[in-house]
Amino acid sequence: MINLATCTAFIIFLIVFLELWIVIAIFGLVIAVVFAMYPASVFPVWCEVAIALYLGHAIYKQGKSIMTWSIIAVVVMYITVLIGVYIPIKMPAIAGIPPTGVWTIILLIYAFIASTLPVTTLLQPRDFINSHQLLVAMALLILGVFFSAFGGNLHIVAPAVQIAPSAAPPMWPFLFITIACGAISGFHSLVSSGTSSKQVRNESDSLFVGYGSMLMEGALATLVIIAVSAGIGMGYVAKSGETLMGVAAWTTHYSSWAAAAGLGSKIAAFVNGSANMIASTGLPNAFGLAVMGVFVASFAGTTLDTATRIQRYIISELFTGFKMDFLTGKYVTTFIAVATALALAFATGAGGKGALKLWPLFGAVNQTLAGLALIIIALYLKTKGGVKYLIAGIPAVFMMVMTVWALVLNQTKYGTSHNMLLQIVNGLILLLAIWITVEGLIKFMSIKSET
Repeated sequence: MINLATCTAFIIFLIVFLELWIVIAIFGLVIAVVFAMYPASVFPVWCEVAIALYLGHAIYKQGKSIMTWSIIAVVVMYITVLIGVYIPIKMPAIAGIPPTGVWTIILLIYAFIASTLPVTTLLQPRDFINSHQLLVAMALLILGVFFSAFGGNLHIVAPAVQIAPSAAPPMWPFLFITIACGAISGFHSLVSSGTSSKQVRNESDSLFVGYGSMLMEGALATLVIIAVSAGIGMGYVAKSGETLMGVAAWTTHYSSWAAAAGLGSKIAAFVNGSANMIASTGLPNAFGLAVMGVFVASFAGTTLDTATRIQRYIISELFTGFKMDFLTGKYVTTFIAVATALALAFATGAGGKGALKLWPLFGAVNQTLAGLALIIIALYLKTKGGVKYLIAGIPAVFMMVMTVWALVLNQTKYGTSHNMLLQIVNGLILLLAIWITVEGLIKFMSIKSET
């Protein structure tokens, strides 16, 4: 007889594994693409790792002040950014492997090492640096907005509304599994339970950290929108080498849904648009490009490290469930996490871009996990009595409806195009989403509140 509780737990772990599998491979590629597009960012990003290691030692071994030494660390890091502008590092092809492929291999090796270290050794001190780096980057962008706007150079060049861009999927339901990844994210729920919870001083700090970080992300998202809808119009170098301005710049970059869909295209729109605005403050454009390239790569590195660490826990839980305790060790599970991501990254060739094949499914996987998190919260609140469960219950219903709707549309699309890989994986995610929804409803109806 099948144990439904065990089966449900396995399904949850499987969803998490699929999401992290894609995240590890894709964020390794994100950093590789940044390094290839902005070689000035290579030196400072790797220096940040060394600076973070020393910062962790200074704080946790020597008792130094977190605030003071974090500020010192970020100042030193920006000195390395200046050095990187003058000493760009370009990775050559090695043994027939393109630069992006070489960087992907190096970054996954780094992920193995970083994710097996204690959180206080590298992850946390690097986030101390990143937190200040975020504030500096946002401050530069805000100054850039004001300087360029008052100078008369900043104008929204993107159209106010495009209901149905050519070749784009329908706005409903796909808007809610793309933009929603910033508003509510399954990956963020993993991070908050797996790493953030270990770094707050007490439970009451979670409100400030969780809610405050989402407000900060919303502010950053606003600046990103300005960069890609207005900053890009201040100067855009087309593939022909011609520098375009205004509406022509935006129209060229976003000439079609397909043209804007590439990973490099997305990164370039943000980094170049941001650098244009920062340059209006008087700082060199090359410095602005390096600052924003380092900013993107640094946060992608944190995601890569964190995702690998959490994947290690998931693999350990899966093998424990199968009574295979000999495969639950830290180094074995981390190796499996990195090796499976490496296999995905190189599934389509030496460029390390294999994860892009599954990237279209990331939004659906992520929001399935987000829906699951909301369902669990709603079930917990139901046990406490009253109608507080509606706080999480209503968003849970909305999220699962949108996600299942998108998965059904995807399944039809992949079937029509005979894309067997996406059809199989998307079909699996669809079944898991339906299972979670049904299980959640059954459990909800059976819960009796404490009051």
